Amino acid sequence: MSLAVLHVGPQPVPPHAQQHMVRMRDGVLLATDVYGADPNSPAPVVLARLPYDKNSRYVFFDKIAQRFTAHGYAVVVQDVRGKFRSQGRTLGWTGEVDDGYDTIEWIARQPWSDGIVGMFGDSYYGFTQWSAVTSQHPALRAIVPRVTCTTNAPGIATYDSGSGRQPLWLEGATYQAQVWTDNDIYEFDLDLTRRPIVAAYEEAFEAIGKRSAGFDLIVGGIPLAPYNGPHPYDARPVPVLHCVGWFDNLGIAHMRDYTELAKCPGWAAVQYLIADTTDHENYFLEHAPVSTEADHLADEGALERMLDAYTGPAIEFFDVFLKGTAQPESLPRVCWKLGHVGWRTAHTWPLPQATETELYLGDPAAAAGTVPGGKLAPHPAAGTEFAQWRYDPDDLVPSAAADTFMQLRDHVDERRTLDRDDVLVFTSAASDTPLDLAGPVHAVLHVESTAPTFDVFVRLLDLSPDGTARLIVRGCLQADRPGEVEIALSHTGYRVRPGHRLALMIAGSDFPNHLPNSGSTESPWLTTAPRPSLQILRTGSAHPSRLRFTVLPESGEQPLLH
Repeated sequence: MSLAVLHVGPQPVPPHAQQHMVRMRDGVLLATDVYGADPNSPAPVVLARLPYDKNSRYVFFDKIAQRFTAHGYAVVVQDVRGKFRSQGRTLGWTGEVDDGYDTIEWIARQPWSDGIVGMFGDSYYGFTQWSAVTSQHPALRAIVPRVTCTTNAPGIATYDSGSGRQPLWLEGATYQAQVWTDNDIYEFDLDLTRRPIVAAYEEAFEAIGKRSAGFDLIVGGIPLAPYNGPHPYDARPVPVLHCVGWFDNLGIAHMRDYTELAKCPGWAAVQYLIADTTDHENYFLEHAPVSTEADHLADEGALERMLDAYTGPAIEFFDVFLKGTAQPESLPRVCWKLGHVGWRTAHTWPLPQATETELYLGDPAAAAGTVPGGKLAPHPAAGTEFAQWRYDPDDLVPSAAADTFMQLRDHVDERRTLDRDDVLVFTSAASDTPLDLAGPVHAVLHVESTAPTFDVFVRLLDLSPDGTARLIVRGCLQADRPGEVEIALSHTGYRVRPGHRLALMIAGSDFPNHLPNSGSTESPWLTTAPRPSLQILRTGSAHPSRLRFTVLPESGEQPLLH
């Protein structure tokens, strides 16, 4: 039986948009919609450049445009090179610097444009914003990159753990195969239990009749160079509103951009942060698990409600930096949501009143058992203790969500995973008072393996009094030698409520989100016989494995009411 493939082509251009084919410097024409153009009243322009069909319900730009045009902006939305109605080669993360410049140049010359441009959007169309920053066009005055990062090109690590490379993100490889094969999108379900695992993708390409060049680069370990100009950190600063999701699968990388730019002369003065309890697809913690009525990908009323929150901060930001109708002082520098509590504001992030604390992994002999397992204790035990966990390629540890782009839609109870005998779990004592996490989280572990290469996946979960366990943050690392590793688990704003406990889980696999390790020097894509291995965690005062996180004092800032 051949693989079932759903071929998704472009949707009709809405009647209130006017499509143009805009010429780039090499003669390639890019399909470009314009909303709200009035040559008798030139206005600042909000631009989005994306690969997901500018007219699809998935990106809902007809509705987004209505919100921006109602506030006096013209809106331009473009299919990037090689996608949907646009010409050119289909290979993401290439050409966006020059295409961004040329598109802004075209906008600046139009009679309905006042020559001032801002950019807006999520994920890849956050990356196209950073590419336009790199192009350094003088008309680009502000950007609002959402759930994105500057370094997510194939073969480029989305973040640097500081002590090892990342296991390969299998969801990202599937994304390349589905989105970046040709102009259209191809949806299919793969049997990723096949060996070699690359055979599942080969079956998909055979069914489509074409290959994804980006996927082949990933399998070949060939990185793409996304910028043919300065890195965004080194470009001319423009005001930027970072819109981060605490549960976003690019959250580690996005917060890395924010914190690194805070160190750069010029950039620090024009950075703003909004951090919400959302995932990559804009689902909210307060709705999780999400009901049908709250699912904006399925329900029109939920979509309208979501879009108000989605566009509102950008409109306020552009009113300051594109229109000049409000002053920068009217915007909080940091607006962040404390999960299970609400919105707060601050001048900087991390918060000056927050303090770093550590809990040490103790009683490791119990960690391979069921919850509560080992302990997260305020002090390490004397000497050295150790625990072991196995990596079994025939019995992989399930991922926290089948699709981490929509982590919060199901927000699954992971208690069964915690109780597996091939993971380690360490839990804190329950507190009578709230514990407010507000800042970066790291796991510092002393590990080794019987294999030449091994993966370490770490999740921090909220263990409730009824025994359910739900994700707060996660991270991973691939190592090839024994020793101490530090794994970034992202930043968060999250209240651990009274009676709840922290649970730290350590595992050797995370399937299907990540490519299973071969357990050898053989390529994990090509191996037909991946090898099991045994990992050792050392802890105690001689090898202080620990969880490091940031907490607020009880007298934290008051919630910002909306």
